[in-house]
Amino acid sequence: MAAVMGEHRLPLLWSLLLHGALALGIVLSAKISFDHPPQVALGPSIDAVAVDSKILKNLEDRKQAQAEARERKAAQERQRVQDEERAKAAAAQAEQQAQQLATEQAAAAQRAAAAQAATQKATAVAAKAAAAKAAAVKQQQVSKAHAAAEEHEAADAVKAAAAAQDQKLRAQRESELRRQLADEERVSALQSGPLQKSYIASIQNRITRAWLKPASARPGIVCRIEVTQIAGGEVTKVRVTDCNGDEAVRQSIENAVYRASPLPEPPDPALFQRNLTLVFKPNE
Repeated sequence: MAAVMGEHRLPLLWSLLLHGALALGIVLSAKISFDHPPQVALGPSIDAVAVDSKILKNLEDRKQAQAEARERKAAQERQRVQDEERAKAAAAQAEQQAQQLATEQAAAAQRAAAAQAATQKATAVAAKAAAAKAAAVKQQQVSKAHAAAEEHEAADAVKAAAAAQDQKLRAQRESELRRQLADEERVSALQSGPLQKSYIASIQNRITRAWLKPASARPGIVCRIEVTQIAGGEVTKVRVTDCNGDEAVRQSIENAVYRASPLPEPPDPALFQRNLTLVFKPNE
């Protein structure tokens, strides 16, 4: 009996040892998996490049600004033509009034001469008794004639003063127009001359020196910048429009403009422009 139990106890012991080893292996495997999770392979990231729709809007804004500038210039030209027409009409009216006055004076002189001749004829025919009365009548007529002459002289003086004032105003307007034209011609000559080019170049150089090149910048960058400044060169607004760089390049250029503020002052105050359009070429 003891021999039989010994034969069955040995396989049972081996079975228990085998099951314990398996359990220990499962626990160790679970612990290793928990402490060291499997690495998940990450695929390559794809950078999305978005088309900046601001380009189209900026082009439309620029076209609209050009149309508004042409409209303002046309309105100024219409105003100038209207001023000239009013001046011509005023001169024609003054000339017509002068002619009418001369005609009235000639008629008055003719009437006075006729009245005087009639009075003289009546006085010669009348008796000596009516001489005093005739003299009084004559004196009365002379007084009236003097009063009429004085009235005409006063009217002439008023009209002459008005004509002189119109002439003075017309001369002032012509002088102002000539001055404005001279100023415009001077500014135009300056803006197309070497001083303007030197002024723009100094601004572009300052912006280029203030530019911090981003990692994505490629050779051959060409960007158009619209800059708004106030007196003294302080920059108040920057927009990067046409540009062959990415968003990082655009932002770096905008930041460079603000770092370059205040911009250099022009060599001549007439060259100052509130709104500037610059070309940014850092590789040149």
